[in-house]
Amino acid sequence: MSEKEGEQGPKSTFSTYMAEGDQLYHKGDYLKAIDSYTTALILKPDDKNCLVARSRCYVKIGDPENALRDAEASLKEDKEFFKGLYQKAEALYTMGDFEFSLVFYHRGHKLRPELQGFRLGIQKAQEAINNSVGSPSSVKLENKGDPSVWKSDEIKKSLAKGQKGPSKERRLHAQKTPKTEKTAKQLLGELYSDREYLEKLLKDEDLVKGRTSGGERLHDLILSCISYLDTRTEFWQQQKPIYAHQRDRKLSQQQRKHSRQNTMSDATHYLLTNLDQLDTGCPQETLKRANEVLKVVQGWTEEAFPNKREVLGNLHSCIGNALIDLGDMDKALTHHYKDLELATRSNQIDPKSRALDNIGRVYARIGNFQKAVDAWEEKVPLVQDGLERAWLFHEIGRCYLELKQHDKAQQYGSKSLTAANEIGDEKWQLNANVLIAQAELERGNIEYCISHFESALDKAAVLQDDPARKAIQKALCEAKERATK
Repeated sequence: MSEKEGEQGPKSTFSTYMAEGDQLYHKGDYLKAIDSYTTALILKPDDKNCLVARSRCYVKIGDPENALRDAEASLKEDKEFFKGLYQKAEALYTMGDFEFSLVFYHRGHKLRPELQGFRLGIQKAQEAINNSVGSPSSVKLENKGDPSVWKSDEIKKSLAKGQKGPSKERRLHAQKTPKTEKTAKQLLGELYSDREYLEKLLKDEDLVKGRTSGGERLHDLILSCISYLDTRTEFWQQQKPIYAHQRDRKLSQQQRKHSRQNTMSDATHYLLTNLDQLDTGCPQETLKRANEVLKVVQGWTEEAFPNKREVLGNLHSCIGNALIDLGDMDKALTHHYKDLELATRSNQIDPKSRALDNIGRVYARIGNFQKAVDAWEEKVPLVQDGLERAWLFHEIGRCYLELKQHDKAQQYGSKSLTAANEIGDEKWQLNANVLIAQAELERGNIEYCISHFESALDKAAVLQDDPARKAIQKALCEAKERATK
């Protein structure tokens, strides 16, 4: 996420940033993928799938602590979220906590026994534990080999003299047999040449006598670097029996998919660039650009771009809203219904809620209040936000008031007031009280009508909304006059 974007907030949608992160992950650009997932989490901080995705990236870059933190966060609300369990096991395994990782591999396997990942996890964790612990029968002391290696008798003599055993240099040399060298070369890959270079530096007597600007001996620094590489070699060797061949196969697959991945990355870049430019403030320009992007996205395959449906839904929504601003309600409805169809086919809650919201707005604008109610009542179970609930209940109640169904208007007005009270929103407390007062007036409950108008008047004074205060004052006077007749 850029500095500018960080200051102004994310400019695109959660799904777009998720798609970008997925493409970057498959491309192997894990640091950039982390940035994309982090931006997505700004929009949906508790999205467990995004947390798992970012955790996978942290594992790839060798940051198991953050990987574990994200995996545990994904399990916060659902302890049996199998993707979170698997990722927690993977993070623990990467940290070298093989016993704990085995526990979570088993837990996930119990929940989802059909998934191969948990079975492989159990196998590799068990092998890593066995490799770490070993068994007495696997250790054989032989009096042969490289004469430079310290033999058991030599070690005993040294220990008798109070020595600690072979120096680091002697131990490093002792480990170098043709077999171990071949294994190290395979496991370290490109890092093996770095290890060889460090060993050459170690032989430069003048160099190793020097010190860094911080006072640290170069000799010790070089040895610590070699020691680190050897430690990683041992760790990777523990993992190799299970999945080294799988890794090689995946690398081959990635090469075959490289061209397709580049296409996906280009598609993501195209979307981010163009979606940011859609909201121009001019409905004609927005409509033109959105239609252009829509034509391009319709030509993509779902295999190349898995989030195609969601992106298409966003574009239809954008086009529909531009058409509303231009007054073309029939075409606006067509696009919002397409948005609804795509969301329903993908079983996506937020896009479906958005589409029903917009459909209700269009019907309310053209005076078809019953269809507006039908759309909005279907939306009700999908709403979690308190402010949106206060607004939605108020709009449904307003439609029922227009339909002369005053009992239902009063009921939804009360629901809106309850939602507004829960979040302490004085604007919607005002609006809900006015709606209830109007419904009660039509029902003939003048006393309740006056009470709610007075409550609304108090809120208007607090909000310093003079137009609303004057309108409510007028309605209140008319209600009081009606009460005296």
